[in-house]
Amino acid sequence: MGTSIDKYCYISARSLPPYFEHKHRIVYSQIETVQEVEEIKHPAVRGALGYLDFEGGLEVHHDGDIPARAGMGSSSSFAVGLLHALHVMRGEFISKRDLANEAIYLEQEVIQENVGSQDQILTAHGGFNRVVFHPNGDHVIEPVIVPAERLQELEKHLLLFFTGISRFASDVARAQIENIKNRERELTEMGRMVPEALSMICNQSCDIKEFGKLLHESWQRKRSLSEGVSSAVIDEMYQRAVGCGAVGGKILGAGGGGFLLVFAAPAKHQAIIKGLDGLLHVPFKFENSGSRVVAYDPSMQYSA
Repeated sequence: MGTSIDKYCYISARSLPPYFEHKHRIVYSQIETVQEVEEIKHPAVRGALGYLDFEGGLEVHHDGDIPARAGMGSSSSFAVGLLHALHVMRGEFISKRDLANEAIYLEQEVIQENVGSQDQILTAHGGFNRVVFHPNGDHVIEPVIVPAERLQELEKHLLLFFTGISRFASDVARAQIENIKNRERELTEMGRMVPEALSMICNQSCDIKEFGKLLHESWQRKRSLSEGVSSAVIDEMYQRAVGCGAVGGKILGAGGGGFLLVFAAPAKHQAIIKGLDGLLHVPFKFENSGSRVVAYDPSMQYSA
């Protein structure tokens, strides 16, 4: 179960005319100018262009609202946005489901990252969804039906902080994967929390505070999956938030750093923000659109 928020990954792509010394130009935190796709250092760009068999010159720009290696699904958002832009360049429509599946394949099979499948699905579809995974690798998206007032209530109880600690999610996830056999009970219990959490969110007669308590319990179980999920520094941040009135919370993503999500009554927010004054508070709202095309010029379509 998860949702997308109003922090975005922006990808622009265009055919690059053959006037330059380079054939491809990739702009992100670095600028790459190369002749061949195989020379591109960015693994997702190199993998996507090879997977979709792009041969003509391309220029790709990336800008994001969230830094990389922060546990907010930025790598999967990049994969989804890049594939979406490349399909549009070729004049191809791609459904949200196919877009999610392609992004999963790109990250897991083509560039072989230790990542899950939920971030790509939630990024592609947008909105508040429950994702059900089947043993054969297929998945089903079930929109979570929540009254607008209840969703606003949940949103008002959440705070997001950037810890300033970056890490490679693949490394943290690898440790969790290697430890799965030793933590089956914790994973089973975490799975059982999903219908309980859904019931709490969707049932307006339930005190929303109960969801915060469940979030706390879930975080305690997640911390036990591997040593890399939390640290003394992260635990101290979390305890400071609790001491200022937080009911629950968690480090987002694989763990190890990135963003800290805190659940607390709105009346406690200012005290928590003050108590975590060394961390950057990031206001946010839920969003429902998922990956979408913001601007499209047919004259800029790709031609090999």
